Amino acid sequence: MDKVNVDAWAGREAISDGCVTDHQAAQIHAFLGDGPAPRRGDTVPGLWHWCAFPNAAPQEMLGRDGHPQGQHLLPPVPLPRRMWASGALTFHRAIQVGEPLHRRSKVRSVVEKIGRSGPMVLVTLDHEIHGSRGLAIEERQDIVYLEIPDSYRPPKVQPLPAAPSEHVDPTETLLFRYSAVTFNAHRIHYDRSYAQQVEHYPDLVVHGPLQATLLLRAATRAKGRTPLFFDYRSVHPMFAGTQCDIAMEADDEGLRLWTGQDGHQCMQAQAVWEETQ
Repeated sequence: MDKVNVDAWAGREAISDGCVTDHQAAQIHAFLGDGPAPRRGDTVPGLWHWCAFPNAAPQEMLGRDGHPQGQHLLPPVPLPRRMWASGALTFHRAIQVGEPLHRRSKVRSVVEKIGRSGPMVLVTLDHEIHGSRGLAIEERQDIVYLEIPDSYRPPKVQPLPAAPSEHVDPTETLLFRYSAVTFNAHRIHYDRSYAQQVEHYPDLVVHGPLQATLLLRAATRAKGRTPLFFDYRSVHPMFAGTQCDIAMEADDEGLRLWTGQDGHQCMQAQAVWEETQ
C-alpha cells in the first residue's frame, strides 16, 4: 500500500450548507417515520440530518464502487473497500424542517494499521452543525478503508445480549430508498451483482447509518425524547432479506442498544440522556 501522508490530510476542513426540506422530510418519513410526517418548522427526528448535506459529486467523479473520488477533504487512500464504521454525536438542540444548516467538517486523524484482515486506514472526521439558533450537533465520524478479500470472511459472531423488542424487514426497497434520500451511490447497498461478485458479500449490505437511525429511533421511543449523547459501532455486516432485530437494555447511564440478525450483533450503540459528572 502506498504511504498516506498523514500530515498533509489531518486538519483539513470543508464547509457545506444544507437543510432537511419539507420534501426530504416527507420522503424519510415514508419509510422511517412515526406518527404524522414533520412539516416546515417541526422538529427533525434524530439522525435525519444525514440527509441534509448530500454529496452532489459529478457522475464522472464516482469510482467503481459508487463513492466520489478525488475529494478535497478525504485522503486518497489506496484501499478499495470503504465503510462508515462508527461514530458519536452530541445533540445540543433540535433542528427544524426547513431550517438552514451550516456544517464545518475537519479531518481529526488518518491512522494506518494492520488488522485481522490485513492493512487498513481509519479516517476520523469531526463535524459541527449549526442552525439559525446556534450549535445544534457535534459529531464524530469514523471511516474505515480495507482490502477486498477474495471471499467473504465474516467477523467473529457476538450473540445478542438481550431479547429483541422490535423487528424491521431490511428489504431491497428500504435499502434503495435510504440510498436515494441520502444520495449515497455505494453499490453494495443496491447492486447485488456488484456486492456479491466484486466485494464478495453474500447479499446486499444494510447501511450502517440506517442501522444507527433505527437504533436511535428505538431509544427515542423508549424514553420519549432524543438522547443528549449517542454513539454506535458496527461489529458485523447486516444483509438484506433477513429480519433485523433491535434489542436494548438499561444501564447506569441510559440505554445500550443493538441491531442483530440470526441471533448475533450487527451494530452496538449507547444512548445517554443526562450529563455525566
